[in-house]
Amino acid sequence: MKPDGYELLDSGEGRKLERFGDKILERPASQAVWKPDHPDSHWERADARFDREQGNRWHGRHRLPDEWEAEIEGITFRLSSTDFGHLGVFPEQRPMWKWMREICKTRKNPAVLNLFAYSGGATLAPAQGGASVCHVDASRGMTDWARENARRNRLADAPIRWIVDDVPVFLGREIRRGRQYDGIILDPPSFGRGAKGETFKIEERINPLLEQVRALLSDTPLFVLLSCHTPGFSPQVLKNLLEQHLRGVPGAVDCGEMLLTGARGARPLPSGNYARWIAAQ
Repeated sequence: MKPDGYELLDSGEGRKLERFGDKILERPASQAVWKPDHPDSHWERADARFDREQGNRWHGRHRLPDEWEAEIEGITFRLSSTDFGHLGVFPEQRPMWKWMREICKTRKNPAVLNLFAYSGGATLAPAQGGASVCHVDASRGMTDWARENARRNRLADAPIRWIVDDVPVFLGREIRRGRQYDGIILDPPSFGRGAKGETFKIEERINPLLEQVRALLSDTPLFVLLSCHTPGFSPQVLKNLLEQHLRGVPGAVDCGEMLLTGARGARPLPSGNYARWIAAQ
């Protein structure tokens, strides 16, 4: 079996060492308050290092190509070292991609809505499972990046709608149009700006947003997945939100931490939380 294109190699003292494809990178991880398990010589293998001290900076970035590829949980991603330390993929979402791919196979051509969709991992996984997907993000640049990822996965002609818009504004239009979706995915930021400069603060917008999500669910929905990286939004908080907004819809909610994992012996590194509602079988 071909090894996955992502591995957490080690973590500790506020840092994490990761492999993306054939590149090894060191980046901040404030939650890694323990000590690394490997010596400095292990960490010196890194092709580049990112830190936020004295501004966001990559060290050794000249040793990285402008872009490279990695196949992560069956999805090929274009990766690039951005000025924010991101690479174009959040590998803690890997288990969710696998789960969504499989659950979409249980129904012919389900309609899936992916909100705050970033580079499209949670768009392409349902598409691989046979879903028609609506991908929504306020950033045109990230939407173009996601479309390139679709091309690299031979999904350029798949039934995917690519929408650049403020998420709540778009959802309001979809509700007025009478659209419905069998699966809805949302990974809202702590703070963000819409395509026209609209401000999004998760504490203020999460309940109205979930009201819109509920209004867009079909009569026979499959799932709703809510994840985030906002401090204070624990798994139980996310579970409470979904249970409240989906009250009366037959199904159950589970929740947990999203984890970065990889090499044998590497300590799992928490990286955000999730809750997911799954329809009763």
